[in-house]
Amino acid sequence: MKKALILSILLIGLWTSAQAQGKFFTRDGYISFFSHTDVEDIDAHNRKVASVLDAQSGQLEFAVLMRAFEFKKALMQEHFNENYVESTKHPKAQFKGKILNLASVDFGTDGTYPVAIEGELTIKGVTKPLRTQGTIIVKGGIPHGKAEFTVLPSDYNIQIPALVRKNIAEEIQVKVDMAYQPLTN
Repeated sequence: MKKALILSILLIGLWTSAQAQGKFFTRDGYISFFSHTDVEDIDAHNRKVASVLDAQSGQLEFAVLMRAFEFKKALMQEHFNENYVESTKHPKAQFKGKILNLASVDFGTDGTYPVAIEGELTIKGVTKPLRTQGTIIVKGGIPHGKAEFTVLPSDYNIQIPALVRKNIAEEIQVKVDMAYQPLTN
């Protein structure tokens, strides 16, 4: 009984420490992208996204394994990895940025908070600035982040062969959905 009490106190202490430090992470975040043209729709999903959010500084980072994107058609997935993003040479994409209006988010109070996010997105070795709007949903002191933005493949040296150019949109819609957990030391 005494050991259980001590263990409970230690666990509560760790949780409180993580909350006080305000750092959160996930290894199973979700990112999807969607391309619509008159010829076809392309939809890909990745549920293996790592992300860290520092609630005190507003710093935010994502790392996305490109090979973890799943497509409805195996051939699309193969072309994506081999021809477009060259995932053997460039295995991951990443975002490093911050929440600009951090003071408007109360991580201690349940609610939905609109946020402005700014940073740099790197895909295929090319880094470009990115600014978008998102939402932080706080429930029980734990944040859940969502955002949407547009990416132009041409900005990241993603070459689309003439043969399939009409199949892939010039602008790709990206959705991000991160359910965080407290980061413990």
